[in-house]
Amino acid sequence: MKKNIAILMGGYSSEYQISLKSGNVVYQHLSRNVYNLYRIHIFRDKWVYVDDRDEEFPVDRHDFSISTGKEKINFDGVFIAIHGSPGEDGYLQAYLDLLNIPHTSCGFYQAALTFNKRDCLSVLKAYDIPCATSFYLNKGDEISTSDIVARVGMPCFVKANKAGSSFGVSKVHREEDLMQAIEYSFKEDDEIIIESFLDGTEVSVGVIRYRGETTVLPITEIVSENDFFDYNAKYMGQSQEITPARLPDEMTAKVSEIAKKVYEILKLSGFSRSEYIIVNDVPHLLEINTIPGMTAESILPQQARVAGISLGDLFDNAVAEALKK
Repeated sequence: MKKNIAILMGGYSSEYQISLKSGNVVYQHLSRNVYNLYRIHIFRDKWVYVDDRDEEFPVDRHDFSISTGKEKINFDGVFIAIHGSPGEDGYLQAYLDLLNIPHTSCGFYQAALTFNKRDCLSVLKAYDIPCATSFYLNKGDEISTSDIVARVGMPCFVKANKAGSSFGVSKVHREEDLMQAIEYSFKEDDEIIIESFLDGTEVSVGVIRYRGETTVLPITEIVSENDFFDYNAKYMGQSQEITPARLPDEMTAKVSEIAKKVYEILKLSGFSRSEYIIVNDVPHLLEINTIPGMTAESILPQQARVAGISLGDLFDNAVAEALKK
């Protein structure tokens, strides 16, 4: 008997269009021989099942079921492909856990922790994971640009704390430009993190549960055509993503070991993609994504392909691992 699998896409953040692309790629590649697949669009104003004719049917949020008029459908598992809130910050994970519905993401606490850059880095620093020097601001705080520069130096990065990695991010080269960057980040979140600039090689590392084992995928080297790996570099083709990364074997092993250690320290499951800058042979952690992009061009699927894992196998494995929980 086929399992009913809901594929969640959309979301409440600025990344909803990327999520729709990711979700539809998952829908195209998950095995229909094993699963009955249902695309679920989640937006602030509606949760709906969208069929192949683009007809919409509301989701009953009391038990996360749908009714097509012919039958009521409950779900055996959920593939979460929502970047940002409510898919990457723990809300949907907690909701599904309360309903006892397995899902492909990590736990709700781990999702909330990794989505909060400040909290996540604070936890990992206790385990001697190297990170950039940082300065925190909350909306309403008094702001001294001279204090910020004294701590993190110039240039620096100003980031929204809980808004993924693509929006609310600026690289600032001059103190007089700091306030504009801070205001830009506050449009995405009421907390921001300002980090020192790390001048080195940027790499991205996928870590997944694959066939019951924690598996580190081939590393990707990021060479942005822009000043940093921003939205256009990430999603509009304005970067080179080189997999496997052009690193010495010893450094490849070191980065892979740290990425696996971070995954296990945080007790993650499902997908993760962590970003590092290598400075003087030391990988410095930038952040962790637990719902990374899942289009064919996205970094983690690229890494899986180099490892000999097809999109279908990658997604089928994620659902199979979730159903074991």
